[in-house]
Amino acid sequence: MILLGKPKATKARVSFLGRHMMMKKEYAELVLAGAKTATIRLGVVRPKRRRVLLHSGGKVLAELEITGVEVKRVRDLTDEDAKQDGFQDTRQLIEHLEGIYGRRLGEDEKVTVIRFRIARRIEGSEAEEGSKYLGLKPVDVASIALRYRVKLNPKDMVMIKKVAEAGSIRKAANALFGDPTRRKAIRAALDKALRKLIEAGVIAKKGRDEEKAVTDEGREQG
Repeated sequence: MILLGKPKATKARVSFLGRHMMMKKEYAELVLAGAKTATIRLGVVRPKRRRVLLHSGGKVLAELEITGVEVKRVRDLTDEDAKQDGFQDTRQLIEHLEGIYGRRLGEDEKVTVIRFRIARRIEGSEAEEGSKYLGLKPVDVASIALRYRVKLNPKDMVMIKKVAEAGSIRKAANALFGDPTRRKAIRAALDKALRKLIEAGVIAKKGRDEEKAVTDEGREQG
């Protein structure tokens, strides 16, 4: 029997999952091995995107596709939910969650089960030589550069921010210059950002024959 704290009458917190999903190394490895296909988080979590980047240890390892989102009460969690999250049973899962959040969980508290699959790995063969941004999309390079506070000149930073905001180079060019064909300067800014990320070790790149792009929202957890 799982011993839980007394049910709380407080309203469940609502948070949002953006483009980046953080995990500790041991759980990220389970994802890559196919043994972990879900993450369970306290409160109501609403993903903003269908696809997210998996971060661990300051690196991006894969792009995940969210296949399902289910809000449950703690008391309704099953051993199957726990196993999908990489735990043996609900007892182990709840102990983990209590350790993460630093308190006992009430049986009526809400948690969100986010299920996913690996859409692509951003490492090894995925980072092909012909891939300009090492397997990443321009918007991802911009988002990661902002996340890690890459230092660029003010003009380049304006363009990087606009790519992250608009979602593509073309839309950023249209927003900044009123002309979607004026993309050269934006591409140059992204190239600079990518070099800075490689130099900082956020994105690791191997040699010509074996390139590897592995790059990291919120608190790391399973």
